[in-house]
Amino acid sequence: MSKIIVLDGHTLNPGDLSWEPWRKYGDIILYERTAPGEIVPRCAEAEIVVTNKVPLNSETLASLPLLKYIGVTATGYNIIDTDAAKRLGIVVSNVPSYGTASVAQMTFALLLELAMHVQRHGDAVMDGKWSHSPDFCFWDYPLVELAGKTLGIIGMGNIGAKVADIATAFGMSLLGSSRTRTDQSHRDNFSWATIPELLERSDVVSIHCPLIPETRGLISKKTLSSMKPSAFLLNTSRGPIIVEEDLAEALNTNRIAGAGIDVLAVEPPVNGSPLFGARNCIITPHISWATREARARLMAAALDNLAAYKSGHPVNLCTS
Repeated sequence: MSKIIVLDGHTLNPGDLSWEPWRKYGDIILYERTAPGEIVPRCAEAEIVVTNKVPLNSETLASLPLLKYIGVTATGYNIIDTDAAKRLGIVVSNVPSYGTASVAQMTFALLLELAMHVQRHGDAVMDGKWSHSPDFCFWDYPLVELAGKTLGIIGMGNIGAKVADIATAFGMSLLGSSRTRTDQSHRDNFSWATIPELLERSDVVSIHCPLIPETRGLISKKTLSSMKPSAFLLNTSRGPIIVEEDLAEALNTNRIAGAGIDVLAVEPPVNGSPLFGARNCIITPHISWATREARARLMAAALDNLAAYKSGHPVNLCTS
């Protein structure tokens, strides 16, 4: 029977889901977390390795001659050296689309906090500021109505399209930029734009593109300089798309009005981040994917990927 090693099962399943159905396909050994030096010893006899964020580089893959299949329990698969996997005959599958609704929801949670400062005003009430107000209401931060504003979406895949749907319900106009221009003719509030055009014209910029060489450092001092001073920047995609030092400077010098960030260049940020303490910057700990509903879909789809591999017809193949 195949030996299945799960390298970092805790984030996908901290205890509210079940690994039991996986036992149909092999002897499964679960590790909550795996340090870099533990990867090869733990996977030495494995045909199947399941990973969320534990990286498998070319050197590691070359040290695992029995490995035939890598199941990535995520959409992004930049943690895998897919060129090396291909050379070694290792199948790599990911899980697209499982988190569309949850990530889109988180995008607007960040945007609404920037627009209305719900948490900050709620904290102010608990601190007694409303009780001592001479007026029937008060606000400590500017309040922004989204209706009539322009949302620029970088990456019009499944998540970007869902964000566009929600933005439409808020009465926003849409600009989109994507490597592949899919049919958006059903949207009467949508226009395609180049990234420079999108950054210049948008009141809100939301990032939903993958991390590839062309997008690494896409948001930098140069590109931030073209944004409106009143604009918000959102990132629920991948941290290295943004040059954090440049964004911190843009926020602290009022170059842009605010940012909502669910991802950082280094996770966890053990040495901090230039964005810590930046003006009007909301940072959450990469949780947009992590609702129980999304994780349940992810686990079911990852198991379906494994079943397809075992049947000889692998799906959701990852290539460079």
